[in-house]
Amino acid sequence: MTPEPGLERIGLTVDRIGEGPIWDGPSASLIWVDIMSGLVRRYSPSTGLTTTLDVGRHVGAVAVRAGGGLVLASDDGFRLLDPGQATTRLIGPIGADDPERRMNDGKCDPNGRFWAGTMRYDKAAGGGAFYSLEPDGTVRVKVPTVTISNGLDWSPDGRTMYYVDTPTQRIDAFEFDPADGSLGARRPLVTIDPADGNPDGLTVDAEGHIWLALWRGWAVRRYSPEGRFEREVRLPTALVASVAFGGANLDELYITSANEELGGLERAAQPEAGALFRYRPGVCGRPANTFAG
Repeated sequence: MTPEPGLERIGLTVDRIGEGPIWDGPSASLIWVDIMSGLVRRYSPSTGLTTTLDVGRHVGAVAVRAGGGLVLASDDGFRLLDPGQATTRLIGPIGADDPERRMNDGKCDPNGRFWAGTMRYDKAAGGGAFYSLEPDGTVRVKVPTVTISNGLDWSPDGRTMYYVDTPTQRIDAFEFDPADGSLGARRPLVTIDPADGNPDGLTVDAEGHIWLALWRGWAVRRYSPEGRFEREVRLPTALVASVAFGGANLDELYITSANEELGGLERAAQPEAGALFRYRPGVCGRPANTFAG
């Protein structure tokens, strides 16, 4: 696959599964995780440096905490990383007694709840669920049965939540009430042909359009709020995991990738698998929501 003109690799990090990128405006840095290595990474464009924190356990997603530090979706539930600390503390246990399950992608809603879902390591059908962590620490089950809970984000007006359960090969749209975080009617919005890859992480830009990473699809796609395909950004690696807008003007699209499922020949043919990429698509994103707890 010939990469998109203007696409650039950022730094020299290599992730087994790079996931959940978010832009931290106050520190002007990009934060993301390497799930299977248990790493939280932070890239500063002003210095060109990336720092890495080993949290000692699998971590599927991270968000900035309004009061300082981070909130994490880990293998045993929701955790907090307090400012200046190197170790996390568990605040919302989820399946801590089930070593065959872990949390995956996650993100905060406009009112400061942190949403993330689970999956089984063997990807068994129906083995996960989708949760929200309320600012007071309460954990609520939002969708009781999913397989690989993945990308999510909200429309600019906060009234629609977009969500991916990867094996469905869809982006679904939920009616959403920002006040209480309740989910209403669910409808399929975009269906992906398996020949084009599997839907993974996503983000919504300032115009309300959806940018979707395609696992084994070598690309990121942009869809309109009505589900119409608009454009594609090609990557030099098959396992494209997630996307987020960043930069001072939120006009840079950061793209994470993976090498976890590649065989030896595939890795040799994709030397940039697991890298972080940046692309300027000509549109802007929105500031990332923070956890209000």
